[in-house]
Amino acid sequence: MDRNRKLILVFLGIAALVVVAIVQYTQDKADAETTTASKPKAGYPAPVIELPNLQDETITVGGQSDKIQLINFWAAWCGPCELEAPDLQKSFEKYGDQIAFRGVNATKFDRERDARNFVDEQKLTFPILMDREGDATDEYKVKSFPTTFVVDKNGTIVERIDGVMTEEDVARIVKEYANS
Repeated sequence: MDRNRKLILVFLGIAALVVVAIVQYTQDKADAETTTASKPKAGYPAPVIELPNLQDETITVGGQSDKIQLINFWAAWCGPCELEAPDLQKSFEKYGDQIAFRGVNATKFDRERDARNFVDEQKLTFPILMDREGDATDEYKVKSFPTTFVVDKNGTIVERIDGVMTEEDVARIVKEYANS
């Protein structure tokens, strides 16, 4: 009888572990789907955030604007960010009258000194904003760099681009969205 009790207790223990594992798996899967579904993407309103620029003046990203916005999240240590910086600068020089360029440094995950050096080395002249607390990076659910959002004049995200932006990408965005 003692042996049967032990077998029953072992069986019940294993059953309990299986139930816990199933519940945890189901919860993790639901959390992942919720996170993906709530990720700012095309068709969603762009979160409105105020951030300081390099001169500590407050600039707003997201929301309604008289131009479409190109909001580029980057970090100084990011190789692909370094790769795309010259194309973004050339695009700003060419299309800055049609697009509001905003470079958002993920300062919470970077060093401000390194970010400022990056801007100087790359000779960036479009507005660079410092996300010192990580609020914008969190609101826009940015997990990798670079990540760029194209926001229409009504404040709606029309594209989310994970990875490097080229001059050709910006030219296409201008053609597709700037005059709408």
